Amino acid sequence: MRVRIDLMWQRLSFRTQLFLPLGLSFLAALVMGGVLLQTFATGQLADENEPGRRSTRTVAEALNNSLRASNDPRKILDAFVHSLDSSSDIQFRSVEAGPTPPPKDSLRDLHGVPHWFVDLIAIPEMDAASPVIIDGRRVGDIVFMPDLSADLFEKWVGFLALTSLIAVLMILTGIIAYLFAGSALRPLQDLGAGLTRIRRGDYATPIPVAGPQEIRQSCEEANALAMTLAQLSQDNRDLLHRLVSLQDDERRDLARELHDELGPLLFGIRAGTIALSEASPAGNLGNRAQEVMRSVEALQQTNRRILDRLRPLYIEELGLETSVQTLLQNFRRQAPHIGLTAAIDPGLNEIDRPLAQTVYRLIQEALTNVLRHAGANNAHVLATMAGEVLTIEISDDGGGFPADNVFGRGLTGMHERVRALSGSLSLLRADERTYVRCRLPVGAARDEPAAG
Repeated sequence: MRVRIDLMWQRLSFRTQLFLPLGLSFLAALVMGGVLLQTFATGQLADENEPGRRSTRTVAEALNNSLRASNDPRKILDAFVHSLDSSSDIQFRSVEAGPTPPPKDSLRDLHGVPHWFVDLIAIPEMDAASPVIIDGRRVGDIVFMPDLSADLFEKWVGFLALTSLIAVLMILTGIIAYLFAGSALRPLQDLGAGLTRIRRGDYATPIPVAGPQEIRQSCEEANALAMTLAQLSQDNRDLLHRLVSLQDDERRDLARELHDELGPLLFGIRAGTIALSEASPAGNLGNRAQEVMRSVEALQQTNRRILDRLRPLYIEELGLETSVQTLLQNFRRQAPHIGLTAAIDPGLNEIDRPLAQTVYRLIQEALTNVLRHAGANNAHVLATMAGEVLTIEISDDGGGFPADNVFGRGLTGMHERVRALSGSLSLLRADERTYVRCRLPVGAARDEPAAG
């Protein structure tokens, strides 16, 4: 039960956690004030009316003495009764009139005091009835019947003053607490939003330093952390860029070795096989020579394919847009069962390496995944430039990707290349299509020196 209450308390907002105890404390103070009013009002009313009770006994004693000394006590009693004012607190009540009513029944004018407040106060019993005796027979009582309306009105005014004071204090305290909570919550909200930006990789937007000293110090520490992370991120990108450049240099050197060394060797084997076939007697080496020729041709095609993946040299000669179009044509020949559409911006020819190679390899890797793993019927390639941002999107209507394997080995390498160029790469599933989306800054890439 306690754990459940703690969870419910933690779900409340900061303002609710602040105002709820304040409201309960003021409500408790109001209830305590009512209890104290009810406790002390009874004794106060009794003390205030004690002189009247004594006066009643004195008047009754004097009247009885006069009645005993008079020859006509009835006349004396009638004269005394007529001398009493109807509004006086001291009254004569004959035996025929019945018992004295309760004090609440004798209230004349409540002066706007609500009945619930009268019922709340325990009015004391004003037991001040003194018997009147004529010829040894009790003919009535001199009773003390005070009008408590003024006293109750005084208590009501005091209760209103206490309630008003508590309400004013509650309002002032609430305003102060609201302003304090706002001055503390706004910097905390800014701090939380700033930490969210830092978690998402935005280190450039500083967190406003405001609020109490503790929160200001936390904001300053968070800004210092953002600066450190920004420097580390920049160092990481520089390192990735150097690694990518080294990889490109290695691919270039390997491609040059394959082109300069393996290419001539394969050509020499092909030429020697042809010469040997022509010099041999008819039918002796023909079949074997043809087998060697087919093997050499397969090796040459494999060599060209490896060279194309290692270093598409024609990007520098033909431009990126033409190279991508050639890549798309090769894909259509390899996968005629997949309907491939494309929208390629001619402005891609303005892009220089290493960005051009990254774009080419990204499209190449994505189309390879579509061909090998997607099982798609249709695919679309989009490459556009808007200002200083290059957007690439490859989508297909295939079966998608496993939930626990967002990036495969090829796209993981592409992700590293994209990060090295301060870009972003994402893989998502929407509307029964799989999307590979990439955004790259063009301006920074244009300023990169060519690897060499």
